[in-house]
Amino acid sequence: MADSVSHHVVAIPYPGRGHVNPMMNLCNLIALRRPSHFLITVVVTEEWLGFIETEPKQASIRFATIPNVIPSEVNRATDFVGFVKATKTKMEDPVEQLLRQMDVPVSIVIYDTYLTWVLNIGNRMNIPVASFFTMSATVFSLSYYYHLLVENCHVGDSFSGNTAEIVNYIPGVPPIRVADLVSGFNQKGCEVTPITVNAILMSAKAQYLIFASVYELEAYAIDAFKSDLSIPIYAIGPAIPYFNLNEKQNDQNAPSYIKWLDHQHEGSVLYISQGSFLSVSSAQLDEIVAGVQDSGIRYMWIARGDTSRFKNISDEKGLVVSWCDQLRVLCHRSIGVFWSHCGWNSTKEGTYSGKPMITFPIYWDQVPNSKMIVEDWKIGQKVTMDEGVLVTRDEISKLIRSVMDRESERGKEMRNHAKEVQKICLQATSEGGSAQLDIDSFIRDISKSYDKA
Repeated sequence: MADSVSHHVVAIPYPGRGHVNPMMNLCNLIALRRPSHFLITVVVTEEWLGFIETEPKQASIRFATIPNVIPSEVNRATDFVGFVKATKTKMEDPVEQLLRQMDVPVSIVIYDTYLTWVLNIGNRMNIPVASFFTMSATVFSLSYYYHLLVENCHVGDSFSGNTAEIVNYIPGVPPIRVADLVSGFNQKGCEVTPITVNAILMSAKAQYLIFASVYELEAYAIDAFKSDLSIPIYAIGPAIPYFNLNEKQNDQNAPSYIKWLDHQHEGSVLYISQGSFLSVSSAQLDEIVAGVQDSGIRYMWIARGDTSRFKNISDEKGLVVSWCDQLRVLCHRSIGVFWSHCGWNSTKEGTYSGKPMITFPIYWDQVPNSKMIVEDWKIGQKVTMDEGVLVTRDEISKLIRSVMDRESERGKEMRNHAKEVQKICLQATSEGGSAQLDIDSFIRDISKSYDKA
């Protein structure tokens, strides 16, 4: 193998679904652009290998494993801070041992921005490293310039408490309300904020910085960092599996949920997914279920865990499944609107599919992502929420009917904007588009760097 490989890329994702998926998609994109002489090794925990080892990947990609960060039976959602801290203390040694024992010399390590200890390994082993940020460039900017927010009393101990104030001094970020900043910034006792801010500041010490974003959608933020940082910066596109989409759409052995969608009218189905990790309260979920039912709109709902609350919902109107190929579903003609928690992966899949969105952000980057969807791109409407107050079934039902109405002025406006954003995504990911050019540029730059070494 060593004789046929000219470059060995090692990818180290943070062990979470919203991080593993974009890293795998980046690796597949690199492999597609350079199918020969590139070996890509993805380092995952034993738990994650079980989740993804059967998923399709390019022939030049292989997996290597390290022990789990925490026991698989531990619920990371109930001890989120503990899990984050474990990724900082329990992964470095086994990863370094693995890298030192590789059968092919490592050319470069691509690491998830939150795994800052990879920078130490790179220095010790004299291997260049690339920081891969799997959230939006806007969130990166808000965190990178966190000190400005503190100085202006918009976050931290000096926070004034006025969430309606406008922040208009963060480089690359359009005016944003304090209420729409990263949610953890002003949560009392939030231990994740300093970890996040430090990880993002440390990215400047990497040799390369990669954003999982479409340049045209976040040009201001990305350009600001190209001016401020001395390292090469790349916007490699949405890092979603769009490269497999045509093949899947033509698959004759479609799953049952696709066949169900095939029998629905165009734009008639509300697709609902509140994400794979953090969720709403049980009481709020009951209100959402009731509101969806009362709306009379057809729906497809991704419901993980306990599905007993869905038993009274009419089978004629809806479909409840535990998992689906989300991008394939969103691109289906029958999907009219996407109800989303606004995780960055879901946000990118929503924009790529050209669907308007109902946003229901819960935590962290989901809040500013929702702001971009609703106010900057104008492709969605947010569920109006007050802290500690349930959104009622009547409010939810009314909102769903309003957004699903294709003939209303608001509905037409959102759909037109959604199609415009979709066009931007399709152009960026096509041959000669900004994402393809940046992927090729990254490959070319790391190849030159390794050849010189």
